[in-house]
Amino acid sequence: MGVTRKHILLRGENIWKEYHSGRTMSLPVLKGVDIEVRRGEIVVIIGPSGSGKSTLLHVLGGLDTPSQGNVWVGDEDIFTLDEERRARFRNRSLGFVFQFHHLLPEFTALENVCMPALIKGESLRDAQPRAETLLRDVDLLQRMHHKPNELSGGEQQRVAVARALMNDPQFVLADEPSGNLDEENGLQLHRLLTRLSEEYGISFVIATHNPDLTKRAGRVLRLQDGKVVPVRHG
Repeated sequence: MGVTRKHILLRGENIWKEYHSGRTMSLPVLKGVDIEVRRGEIVVIIGPSGSGKSTLLHVLGGLDTPSQGNVWVGDEDIFTLDEERRARFRNRSLGFVFQFHHLLPEFTALENVCMPALIKGESLRDAQPRAETLLRDVDLLQRMHHKPNELSGGEQQRVAVARALMNDPQFVLADEPSGNLDEENGLQLHRLLTRLSEEYGISFVIATHNPDLTKRAGRVLRLQDGKVVPVRHG
């Protein structure tokens, strides 16, 4: 059976992003990118540093506004929403994992994982059972009352993954998620992302230089000269 529009979870059409320097200089980073992501697949985006991988993820997640183009999540064009509604949409439908975990140092692992639900308006008491389940999924339930400075780098990044899943997002955007980890912790994280995609049917869009993570992807896309070029099809 072919892939129909209903199978497409995320769709970017003709995405351009230019940065301006001074009154007349403009630097085009994205030049008409088209991208589709199916439900439950892992898509890896590769390309040299400075090619625009992070910019593309930020646009797909509504963290940055394109100079031109549209991003659809399901039937919702996220750039027709005002900033407040877009922020609510991001919190409800998307998850983010970055190279640096960005955990809040004054809160425990459990509290950090609960944070997206608290922002949505849930109480800590209501959010805690799901947070505990997610910490169990990433094999950190026994560390849930530890603060970030009491956790290893790999553990902190696994907390960040659990946090990204807290509101049961449709897809997760990950920007060099293992880029700050040693090889062993990186491999553990890659196995975790693969398992979570298989078990929960979550789509992952991952920008990375890591060859192991690239091998695990269903599809690999290269960002080259501001456009996306397929490297391997799923």
